[in-house]
Amino acid sequence: MKHTTQEIRLKNGARGLFVDVPGATVMSFQFQFRAGNRYVKHKDIYETAHLMEHMAFGANAQFKSEHEYEAEFTKNGAYHNAFTSDLSMVYVADCADFEWDRILRLQQVAICQPRFNNQELEAEKGNVRSELTGYLNNHSRVLWPKIQQLLGEEILTYWQRLQTINNVSLKDIKEHYNRTHTAQNMRFVIAGKLHGRRKEIIRMLEAWELEKGERFDVPRDELSSGNPTIIRRKEASNITFGLSLMVPRELSDDELEAMNCLDHILTGTMHSRIYGAARAKGLAYGIFSDTSAGFYDSSWDFGGQVNHDTADRLFDIIVREVQAVIGGKITEKELEAAKSYALGRYQMGAQTVSQISGFYTNRYFADGVVKNYEKVPDAIRAVTCERMIDTAKLFMDANTWVLAAVTSEEKEEVVSLSEKLEQLFKEA
Repeated sequence: MKHTTQEIRLKNGARGLFVDVPGATVMSFQFQFRAGNRYVKHKDIYETAHLMEHMAFGANAQFKSEHEYEAEFTKNGAYHNAFTSDLSMVYVADCADFEWDRILRLQQVAICQPRFNNQELEAEKGNVRSELTGYLNNHSRVLWPKIQQLLGEEILTYWQRLQTINNVSLKDIKEHYNRTHTAQNMRFVIAGKLHGRRKEIIRMLEAWELEKGERFDVPRDELSSGNPTIIRRKEASNITFGLSLMVPRELSDDELEAMNCLDHILTGTMHSRIYGAARAKGLAYGIFSDTSAGFYDSSWDFGGQVNHDTADRLFDIIVREVQAVIGGKITEKELEAAKSYALGRYQMGAQTVSQISGFYTNRYFADGVVKNYEKVPDAIRAVTCERMIDTAKLFMDANTWVLAAVTSEEKEEVVSLSEKLEQLFKEA
């Protein structure tokens, strides 16, 4: 879908993007605050942000309860939600074009005029406790926060988070809201048919009842390699593993594009070097790799599930293929196939207003960069084998990594797999 973008700076200090999609029949709203788990006052009340997010659509200046608000919000089919991450709290909504202004006003009252109360807090403590307890049954969910911890990130695991729920008071909720939900700390992306509406939307947003506040800095952790670690689960019938490699800087867009192509070559399809080879030999049903850039560090992650009797052979393939990449053994044919795939996914990624909005939100909410949608194909075509190899080598040179797994077996098994991976860094 064709669209244009415009960055907006409001008088109150908030900033955002207008994404105009001519002819769209849907409006999409996203509002972000740096108000996630890393911004709570103390670790012993770590679940404050999460609990506040659960209360986001509860009692407010116009509605006595979440049920009343929900009934009004969704009566014409509109959707809304909120989510919390380590850094962000994001409020999202999609609605039919004809009711965009009504939905925006309803978001305003929820975000700007909440009426937090103890009854809803106690109810949401139960809901959050149920949510986090459920995650403990998902081995991948359990694994990755532990990997973050092992590398040195100042976060809690789900089990640790559960222990903090009872410590959170209504005073903590209100303090977190007042400190984080300010105009300067807000970013937004609004997408849909905006012609003739920009001035009205700006007028509405500048009337939001938010203190000026500040845009919070992103916390910086000192990362280092961790020892191979297991999370023992007696019910685990196989190994759910995660391998995370870190480099101590933010990768450039060109480097990320190159790594996206490399990840496709290694694990993207049934004929990929690692995943495809593992499937062909019957070693593992699913393997993935992914590269992401943070504010101060970037990660290259591998993960999946493997049976105990095939784990050694799978890790031999991982080591062999990563060594081949570092050694420069990537063909132009592989690269062109990865580019072709990326170009196809690019075109398929703009079929709805929400997809278009999502293209911009991650980067804009993170560091204020407005990605150029039209230039993505050129960036994909510009990827070279040399760029892929050089970027992958950065992770080997940094030598900051950890392997962890959820398993019912002894730690020695994961230690042995980790020793295989050490070859990558000795030869870098």
